[in-house]
Order: sequence, then C-alpha cells, then structure tokens
Amino acid sequence: MQSYSRLIAAILLGTLSCALAAETRSPEQQAFIEIYRELVEINTTDSIGDSVRAAEAMAARLRAGGIPSEDIRVLSSGPRKGNLVARLRGAGARRPLLLLAHLDVVEAKREDWDFDPFKLQEVDGYFRGRGAIDDKAMAAIFVANMIGYAKEGLKPDRDIILALTADEELSDSPHNGVRWLLQQHRDLIDAELAINEGGGGALRNGKPFRLAVQLAEKVYQTYQLEVTDRGGHSASPRRDNPIYRLADALRAVGKFDFPPRVNAVTRAFFERMALTETPEMAAAMKALLAGSADPAALAPLSARPDYNAQVRTTCVATMLEAGHAENALPQTARATVNCRVMPEESVEEVGRTLARVIADDKVAVIPKGTAVLSPPSAINPEVMQTITQLSVEMWPGVPINAAMSAGYTDSRWLRNAGIPAYGISGLFSDPGNNGVHGRNEQITAKSLFESKEFLYRLVKRLAGSQQAAASK
Repeated sequence: MQSYSRLIAAILLGTLSCALAAETRSPEQQAFIEIYRELVEINTTDSIGDSVRAAEAMAARLRAGGIPSEDIRVLSSGPRKGNLVARLRGAGARRPLLLLAHLDVVEAKREDWDFDPFKLQEVDGYFRGRGAIDDKAMAAIFVANMIGYAKEGLKPDRDIILALTADEELSDSPHNGVRWLLQQHRDLIDAELAINEGGGGALRNGKPFRLAVQLAEKVYQTYQLEVTDRGGHSASPRRDNPIYRLADALRAVGKFDFPPRVNAVTRAFFERMALTETPEMAAAMKALLAGSADPAALAPLSARPDYNAQVRTTCVATMLEAGHAENALPQTARATVNCRVMPEESVEEVGRTLARVIADDKVAVIPKGTAVLSPPSAINPEVMQTITQLSVEMWPGVPINAAMSAGYTDSRWLRNAGIPAYGISGLFSDPGNNGVHGRNEQITAKSLFESKEFLYRLVKRLAGSQQAAASK
C-alpha cells in the first residue's frame, strides 16, 4: 500500500512540476507549444496520415500570425501529400534564405509505445510523441519564428522562405516534397542557401557534449538478395534450400566490414573529436586519420555504431521473406539489405562487393531504385561563423563539428540542384535515448526552447538586417 501511495505521489508531483513549468512560460513560448502540439497530433505517416492537413494547419497559423495570404501556398502532389511554402519578404539585396523541415513522420504503432504516439505529452521535463524531434520540432519552430519575425516587423535584406514538405522519410517516393517542388515550382523555393535538419547536439551525462553542422550525408542504396528454387514437398528435404543459402549469404554480409575511408568532412570531425574523447577512442581516431586500416587499431571506432557509420560504408539486413507453405520446400527466399554508402564511393562497386562477399552465384544481388548522389556543401564562412558565435553565446565550451550524416535528408535534393544546405537545429538530445525512428520519441523541454531561440537568432543574422545586427 505504501509503494502504491508513493507511486501516486510521484505521478502527482511530476504532473505538478510540469504544470508549474508551463505557468512560468511567456505567452510566446506557450503559443509555440500550441503550434508544436497541433503539428505532432496530426498523423502524417505514409500509411494513414495526411500531410495536406498538416500543411493547411500551419498555413492557418501563419496567416493568423501576420504573414500575408498571398505569400502562403499549400501545394499537393497527390492525395494526403501536402507541402507548405511561405515567404517573409525582404529588401531583395541578397538571394533568399530557405528554411526546410519535413511534415511526414515514421510509422508508430500504439501497441509498441508506452503512450499514444500522436498525443503530445509533457512528462518529467520531456515532450514526447512521434515527430517530437524528427522533424516536427524544427517545423513548429520555424512556423513560430516566422510569426515572431512578422510581429516584430523584421525587414531582412533577403526573403526568408519556409518550406514544410512531404515524404522525406520515404527514400523513393514520387511525392517527395523537395524534389517535387524543385521540379514543378522551383521559383517558390529557389535560394542562395538552406537551413535544414541533419545536424544537432549530443548530450553526455545530461550535458551538451558536441554540436554538429551537417555538410554531407551518405548515399542511400538498398539491395534485394534473392534465391529461387523449384521447391517440392517438405517430406523430402534437400540441402540445397533457398532459406539456407540466403542465411549463409546474410552471415557473410554481417561479418564483413567495408574498408575505412576519410573525406574532408569526416577528417575535420575526427580531428575535433579526438580532442575530447577518451584516450582509447582518441587513439583510434588518430590511427584512422593517419591512414591506418588495421582492424585492431580501429576496433574502438568499429565497435561504436555511430562512429563506425562515419568510418565506412555500411550494409545491414533489414527485412526477410521466404517460403509459401509450412509443408513445402521454399521456392523463393529474399532479404532486404540497406546500404549507406560513403559519398565518394561508387555505388555500383558496393553491389559488386556484396556479390564477392556472398560468393554464391545462386544468390542474386539486385539493386532497388537508383541511388541519389549527394555532393557535400562547401563550407560557408558566414554560416559557420554565425553558428560558432551563437554556440559560444548559448553553449560556451561545446565544440562545433562539421559532420556527415549516416542517414539521408532532403538536403541531397537541394545540393544536387545547386542550393547549398546546412544541417543545424540546435536540438540537444541523448542519441541512444531519443526514440527517433523508434519508440517513445522524446526531447527535453529545455532543449526544445533553446533550439527555438538558437534558430530565431541564426535566421535573423543570416537574413542580414539592421534589426538582426542589433539582436541579442
């Protein structure tokens, strides 16, 4: 009975502490949370969600916040696939600045989560829900900040364009919002440079540890491994079984490491990280930078999934399908192997390497779709200096790293179209506990509000106005 009473007391205390935190917020902060809540609670998954509804909801927020209706467009490429483009007009002294965030989210099943993923919760200092980070945090922040700029009468040197888009989470979707807008309405989002997701902050022991600016990303390519056979009755089994062959092929892939590679972005990343990491990890980073391919010397890096993804191309089995009846020998066995390829590496060579590693000509290695190459964005001194200045103001002592994303973002479409993109959010989270693409996605309230302030200042300074120069 006492333990039950303590549990009830803890729940009430947690609820009370959240309520008190909400009471101390400014009207602007509370208005932002309402935008954030509305966006998170609109289901925008591919299966049953609706990004048109989300785009229209954010358009309504912008209109109510003072952005002229003629500067707000909701464009749909198909049913439930919506994109919002809004513009805060400037003096035209420079080409526009594009703010990009995606509206769609990864699937989330209620039975897999500890709570309803499409009801924003604030518990124990965290906001929780699908999209709480990826990517509705930045989307809501950009909407709230655009309203803030309009209310303060900001007159930037250049237009500020906001684009909230569909289907970033689907690698080969014909409704990818950024690609579709570039193809159909490039004039609406054409810009000198863009700010997007892809770079954020990492916490260690609850404190900011590093801040990344994404300048590059790995190339996404999926392969299907397939074995076919004539099949037969399960009462007369044969050793030449598609499932066994496929299992042997997957074991070979699982044991294989692609050779280590360093490019300009990852070299700068590891040079900085070697200054702050543990002695063992720093030694491995220095060995990598010195050109070592010795597995023993690089073992600490290879054992850390996040660092290993920066070191080499990776391929991993993600899906399986085999057989057609429990009493029949399988006629087909298939596996999906997803690869994230270093930007400078040949995608075709990765496919050939998989075939060599598998070493079984009865296992077909079939590429799915066509890889979208993603050239790195050149370092922009104005962008990097502004980010550095703001980081010193807000998180003194936290190192800033140029980074390559192991995953992909919509920056690849912009970079291929000649629009340099820089991934920076100012969102700090624990990479092993934030639930992005997994269950119970969450971000601390402190980090969310700091990100909003960081991006508010960053955009004003990059927009280049007298008010921006005088801003805090």
